[in-house]
Amino acid sequence: VQLVESGGGLVQAGGSLRLSCFISGMPASLNRMGWYRQGPGINQRDLVATLTLGGSAPTYADSVKGRFTLSRDNAKNIFYLEMNNLKPEDTAVYYCNIGWALRGQAWGQGTQVTVST
Repeated sequence: VQLVESGGGLVQAGGSLRLSCFISGMPASLNRMGWYRQGPGINQRDLVATLTLGGSAPTYADSVKGRFTLSRDNAKNIFYLEMNNLKPEDTAVYYCNIGWALRGQAWGQGTQVTVST
């Protein structure tokens, strides 16, 4: 299983970006997908959005609710993070993550998002 991210970049405050995460070698027992971010100088990855397959709608961190949207394209094995009204505090390296049965998981390589004032 390998995750390949794309879509990061530099944007002004108030702008938008869409991150993509392509799943290569889709696990048969995939049960969740999500996005995390690691801010500058911070030594941890914080959950941004997550979706449990077969469950309810995606859930979001309070700081991004109403601005970010997690979606998926099953036919293409890709899921997305649409980010609108970006703020400087959204600057971080963003990582996609999936999980499957028996505690399997994989991470993307990370993509930098920088929001300028």
